[in-house]
Amino acid sequence: MKNILLIGMGRFGKTMAAELDKLGHQVMAVDSRERCINECIDFVTSAQIGDSTNPEFLKGLGIDNYDVCIVTIKKDFQSSLETTTLLKDLGAKLVVSRAASDFHARFLLRNGADKVVFPEKQMAKWAAVRYGSNNMLDYVELDENVSIFELEVPQNWVGKTVAQVDVRKKYNINVLGMFINGKLSVTMTPDTIFTSEHPILVLGNYKDVQKCFKL
Repeated sequence: MKNILLIGMGRFGKTMAAELDKLGHQVMAVDSRERCINECIDFVTSAQIGDSTNPEFLKGLGIDNYDVCIVTIKKDFQSSLETTTLLKDLGAKLVVSRAASDFHARFLLRNGADKVVFPEKQMAKWAAVRYGSNNMLDYVELDENVSIFELEVPQNWVGKTVAQVDVRKKYNINVLGMFINGKLSVTMTPDTIFTSEHPILVLGNYKDVQKCFKL
């Protein structure tokens, strides 16, 4: 469980707060708008209405007590930048800030952010890869080159074993597991047989996966 300060309770901020609550973390929500605080009060540990660009207000929150400080302010980049800088100046251990562009990200990283996230950009890329392919069920990007993909088993693999397909040698792709009745089994052996009913989880470069699975 982590103690998290979440600043900016717009749509993205509220969604993140709700997910953090489900995961069992303690969340302090901050926004200058009373309406936004009222909308999230049921799934945060505590909340404050205030101006995050005010040093005295932030100091009163005890910044060094939080494991992570997340700035999700979207529309006012100046406020996002000032908040990020102040958090680091006040001793924040880890500052994660929302960026709308690479330009914004550079400024945030230079002025206190330890990490930046691009919700719209990341979601757009996920949707393009996911729905631009026929056999892909889901994917998670680990870095610019490697991702984990949930895929339907190609028809020409059905009935064959992992050793027979030998996908690692042919395409430099690793089969991590197989979904059986909706649950992931990672006990893959050379003798495991591929079936059309059980999607698989693979690790690899997108171009290699694209070539192998004819996405």
